[in-house]
Amino acid sequence: MPIFEYICRHCHHHFEAIVSASRPAACPACHGSLLDKQPSTFAVASKSSASPSQAPVACGACGDPRGPGSCGLD
Repeated sequence: MPIFEYICRHCHHHFEAIVSASRPAACPACHGSLLDKQPSTFAVASKSSASPSQAPVACGACGDPRGPGSCGLD
């Protein structure tokens, strides 16, 4: 099931929720259902859209336990 980020329009509470067709999102603070869905960083970020300041770390710097060159950042 997908996890989405929301901001409640009523109380402005920011939260994450696991949603499905049988389990719609509701604000845990006020139980409101008027929610603004926020874009996920995984949904909007891509390797081609990274600016130089957001460039991936150098090989071996991510801490992958398999060692330098093992992760997908190179």
